[in-house]
Amino acid sequence: MKLYYTPTSPFVRKVLVAARELGLEGRIETEFLRPAPVATNAELSKANPLSKIPALVLEDGSGLYDSRVICEYLETLRSDGVPALVPPTGPERFRVLRLQALCDGILEAGILVFYERAMRPPALHWEDWLSGQTQKVQQGLDALERECAHFDDAPDLAQIAAGVTVGWLELRNPVGDIRVDRPNLTRWYDRFAQRPSMQATVPVA
Repeated sequence: MKLYYTPTSPFVRKVLVAARELGLEGRIETEFLRPAPVATNAELSKANPLSKIPALVLEDGSGLYDSRVICEYLETLRSDGVPALVPPTGPERFRVLRLQALCDGILEAGILVFYERAMRPPALHWEDWLSGQTQKVQQGLDALERECAHFDDAPDLAQIAAGVTVGWLELRNPVGDIRVDRPNLTRWYDRFAQRPSMQATVPVA
C-alpha cells in the first residue's frame, strides 16, 4: 500500500498514528506530496479525484480516501489480538465515531482560518468569516474538554483524532492559545502525546 502524505497534515497524521497503533506501519509505503489548496495535483488526482491527502493506493491500484475511510480500512487488516480502534457495535461505536467527526470539524474550521490568514493579504481578510470559524474551533475544543474526562488508557480512534487535532492547532496556532481554561484536555493531551505512535509522527512546520 502507498500513502500520499504531507507530514504537517493532521488528517495524514491520524492515519499514520492509527496504522502504528494497529501494528501496520511496516505495510505502508509513504510518498511525499504537498498539494496546493488552489490547484490540483495530477499524480494525487489519480488516487483521489478531489486531489486531497491522505490518499491510500491499494495493491490492486485502487484508491481510498479520506482519513475516516482509510482508518476504517486499516481496521480490517489488524491481526488477531490487536485491539480495535472503533468498537464494532453499540453506543461506544457511535461515541467514537461522533468524537472523530467533532475533531475533523474542528480541524476543518481551523484550516480555513489558517489559509485565510496565510494566503490572503491582510487587507482582504474576511473578519466575520475568521470569527465564525474560530468560534467553531473554540466550541469544539470546549466539547473535547468535557469528553476527554471519559478517555481511558486504551487508545481508540476518538483519542487519536483528538490528539492530532490538538497537536495541529498548537503547531499552526490559527486561533491562539487553546490550553486556557481547558485543564482536562491539556493534561490528557500531554500524556497522550508521549505515546510512541504520536512521537513517531510529530510534524515539523
